[in-house]
Amino acid sequence: MDETSGRSIAIREFISTDTARVWARQPNPGAIAVSIVQSKFNTTQFELSDPALFRGFSYIGGRWTAGAAAQMFAVSNPADGSHLGDVASLSAVDSAGAIDAAQEAFAAWSSMLPQKRSAILRRWFELMLEHKQDLAQIMTLEQGKPISEARGEIEYGASFVEFFAEEAKRPNIESVTSHLPDAEVEIWREPVGVAALITPWNFPSAMLTRKAAAALAAGCTVVAHPSAETPFSALALAELAERAGFPAGVFNVITGSAPVVVEPWMKDKRVRAVSFTGSTEIGKLLYRQSADTVKRLVLELGGHAPFIVFADADLRQAVAEAIKAKFATSGQDCLGTNRFFIERPVYDAFCTKFAGATAKLTVGIGMDDPDLGPLMNEKAVAKQEEHVADALAKGARLLIGGNRHKAGILFYEPTVLADVPADALIMHEETFGPVAAISAFDTEEEVLQKANDTEYGLVAYLHTQDPRRIYRASRALQFGMVAVNRTKVTGAPIPFGGMKQSGLEREGSRLGMEAFTEVKYVCRDWA
Repeated sequence: MDETSGRSIAIREFISTDTARVWARQPNPGAIAVSIVQSKFNTTQFELSDPALFRGFSYIGGRWTAGAAAQMFAVSNPADGSHLGDVASLSAVDSAGAIDAAQEAFAAWSSMLPQKRSAILRRWFELMLEHKQDLAQIMTLEQGKPISEARGEIEYGASFVEFFAEEAKRPNIESVTSHLPDAEVEIWREPVGVAALITPWNFPSAMLTRKAAAALAAGCTVVAHPSAETPFSALALAELAERAGFPAGVFNVITGSAPVVVEPWMKDKRVRAVSFTGSTEIGKLLYRQSADTVKRLVLELGGHAPFIVFADADLRQAVAEAIKAKFATSGQDCLGTNRFFIERPVYDAFCTKFAGATAKLTVGIGMDDPDLGPLMNEKAVAKQEEHVADALAKGARLLIGGNRHKAGILFYEPTVLADVPADALIMHEETFGPVAAISAFDTEEEVLQKANDTEYGLVAYLHTQDPRRIYRASRALQFGMVAVNRTKVTGAPIPFGGMKQSGLEREGSRLGMEAFTEVKYVCRDWA
């Protein structure tokens, strides 16, 4: 089948190391060989309108490459374990070469008129929306999330590109009243240089665009490393970035083992900023590795969100929002609720209604668009089992779920635990899955202490109709974001980030762009 014909074809790659070496010499290397496959869960064929979006090579300096050794690694569909394709596994030498490309491109990109940078970013945004369905299918196949959630993520990710395309035209340049005679004082913001971006598997498109669009708008060039579990989404965005007109070396995507790819970036003084989304453990490691070259760090790390419901809350709304806060992305979301604290007068009613709503959730393959898809890997499923077993052993009650789901080995039942004691693992560790832990509280002071009793501080959810309590609790909660009587709060214009060990700096909003800039003070003598 002609892969350049534009006809819809299903996506599955069969690339060996030998064919990778051959393709590296072709005019359009990196486009994946494909053949029709069917899911064992249904007979729908997975098809792309634009098969060139399914790439297997890294993108460095405006070229698609398998690296000097042409080593590949396999990527599978978490829904059924089927082989999706092979992706280039680049070496440390290859990764260092990406820094060379980004550094070489930096001078021209940073000095380009902001309006021109904005136009290129705008075109990238438009291309993402034009190819939304293809991008969503690629994401669902490699990540597992329901197709409607994947489409929503593409729109969400594209919104950051649109936002920062506009921000690129208006960097903050301040004029300061001089404190010195015969002097004029200005404060400028200038791009830091090469920015390294390290993105996770749970939001493989949006986490890349949120970082990259801000850095590119500021005038930085980018080297990006996507998770080895979900590389195809990032490579598809690189294909669209190339079509949008980014000059060679401005936007680079390097695939392979994270330690191998990232280590050269942490050691190289030309990489001036590192933005990472992932676990607090890895964030701390990058923090230490950045010390010798004193890099700018933007870290979006773990979460352990509390969901607080007072007796005066609209209980129906609270339950509906609780379902969203717990089970979106199958619970694999740093914003996902881990701990539910319900005031005692409405505790039993909430547990009953929440368990009933949970029982109605559907589980299955992402292309069938259920409420929940598979978890990412066996380790994630094992953690659900560990947390459930620990809570039950310590006196919690199982209201629903508690087992692997019949849909497949990486599926876990939506699970609700009541009367979860404070010493249970799930009350202290991020579960990152579809298990809800509920406990009761009696006073405002008590629940705020419980909510803050964590080293994480990303987001907190609060449900109450009392305006004074809303103010008090919002002030007292030690979290970077507080959602009151709702769940969805994120978006391009707002500063996303947390306190304590949930991270440093903010993403999105003007602050997201400023994180990739240096402040320069200029004092001119007019005497």
